[in-house]
Amino acid sequence: MTAYEVAVRAEATLGEGPTWDPATGRLLWIDILSSRVHTYDPSSGRRTVRTTEQHVGAVKPRAGGGLVLNLRDGVGLVDPDGAFRWLHHEPVPGRRANDAAVAPDGSLWAGTMRYDEAPGGGTLSRVAGDGSAEVVLPSVTVSNGTGWSPDGRLMYYIDTPTRRIDVFDWSPDDGRVTGRRPLAEIEEGAGFPDGLTVDADGCVWVALWDGGAVRRYTPTGHLDRTITLPTPRVTACAFGGPDLTDLYITTARVGLTAPSPLSGSLLRVPGAGKGLPHPAFKG
Repeated sequence: MTAYEVAVRAEATLGEGPTWDPATGRLLWIDILSSRVHTYDPSSGRRTVRTTEQHVGAVKPRAGGGLVLNLRDGVGLVDPDGAFRWLHHEPVPGRRANDAAVAPDGSLWAGTMRYDEAPGGGTLSRVAGDGSAEVVLPSVTVSNGTGWSPDGRLMYYIDTPTRRIDVFDWSPDDGRVTGRRPLAEIEEGAGFPDGLTVDADGCVWVALWDGGAVRRYTPTGHLDRTITLPTPRVTACAFGGPDLTDLYITTARVGLTAPSPLSGSLLRVPGAGKGLPHPAFKG
């Protein structure tokens, strides 16, 4: 069993979306339902918190500095001076943002879901740097983990209630996805797949909501590693640190009648593997 550490002891309601920002040497993560964007510098231990005006589903670094936010009513930008502006504003009553990821071409793939988790009420959209948006996957339920293979030719995706990790062929020429098929399925009783990250070997690491674990699947869909954690609601994972070898894991307290002492904390597994550098958003 791989030992975990507590990177940030917190009581996040719905901690999510860890992302390493190499330009600043910080880990970004969010608390969706508390509308907070967190940063953590592992070299100094310094932390910051920014409160957003809406529920925030994801935060990613921008190529020119600042942040891109997947918010309840669309995608917004935080400039390097801290000023906020909308990039793509598209409010839908009863719907909020969820997980998001930056593709190899620098576009943001932004997911949504309904607050009541109504089947088919969410989407996955591709948002370009100029703010133009295209719905890639309509009629998803809880749009979650998205990531790309090391060669950029495969995209992995999770719609949580399906219990599957799906894989698509991704075109580097036009950013289109085709050929959706299952990579792996989470068995009954093991929780639900949530956020994911892809490592330098092309393996897919998946956080298990109500499963208290992170799993690693090989590119052929074989389960080859499980990291057991001290809280059931494990939400997402990402490699960070200067050499991208530490696995950071977010957790949640929401809906737990008796949360564990570490529910809502940011955890870290040192030397868990080797991550991939992620592109910044070109917007």
